[in-house]
Amino acid sequence: MTSIARATAALTLVAVLAAGGCQREPAPAIAPTPTEPTQAVEQLVRDLRHNDLVSYSRHAVPPALHARLDQAWSEGRTRWPLTDLPLDDRLPAFIDALAAPGAEKQLLTVYQRQFSGANAELRSAAATLGLFATQYLRREGDYSADERAHYVQLVGAIVRWAQKAPLGDAKRARQTLPTLVAGARQTGLAGGPERFRALGMQRSLERMGPFFARTKQVLKAYGLDLDADLGTAKASLIERDGDRARVRLQYTLAGQAIQAELAVERRDGHWYLSDALRHAEVEAARNAPSAGGPAALAR
Repeated sequence: MTSIARATAALTLVAVLAAGGCQREPAPAIAPTPTEPTQAVEQLVRDLRHNDLVSYSRHAVPPALHARLDQAWSEGRTRWPLTDLPLDDRLPAFIDALAAPGAEKQLLTVYQRQFSGANAELRSAAATLGLFATQYLRREGDYSADERAHYVQLVGAIVRWAQKAPLGDAKRARQTLPTLVAGARQTGLAGGPERFRALGMQRSLERMGPFFARTKQVLKAYGLDLDADLGTAKASLIERDGDRARVRLQYTLAGQAIQAELAVERRDGHWYLSDALRHAEVEAARNAPSAGGPAALAR
């Protein structure tokens, strides 16, 4: 995913874990791949704002690479672009837990025992996690310099939001948890990694889109309006040299101004984010999990 996509995914996971898709619809028609550097960034933002993960996957990489990723997905070698979600290897188990019979009662019991009323503890935990995340981003991981600079800003915005969000509000948890449970059940993706593989990339992403939308609803209940934040995104050209360019992406996240510089490159007449291509190439070449190994894809 792109930097803005990873930001959206990270914020989604924070609220879901602290607090705790709709009916499947046909995917919208795929818009033409952008032909200008800034358009490439703006299109991906629109896809995320519309919860259209199918279009996102097609706009993020060239057709030939998309076909390789589709094949790798069907062979159980990747779940790109979901691989860029935080803790993506636990996503199937997370869907299973939400979709399980009696999940509302069980998860709410866990929430009541561990999080209810623990606002001070949750704020402290958020600050600690933010510190560790910042240190990790600056020193570890397969990130470019652009990504590291961008993500450090994101972590700061997340931590500041978490300091104010009512994450320990039991009443709010009782209202929002059923939304996530219903969304997980309606994806039809419960059943572990094999279910994702069997459905394939497009059908899985179609089903994840509405769940993504429901999760945004939960975030909004905790004071984080991701659609409004995505609506503030503006891309401007910094420089362009042949088939390579740099684009400045500015947006507001949880009330904080974010500014990132993104490398983009042209392939077959269309522009794509360089970091997104790099991560996708790794996923397309990933080997299948070893026999007898963990059920989730190894990262």
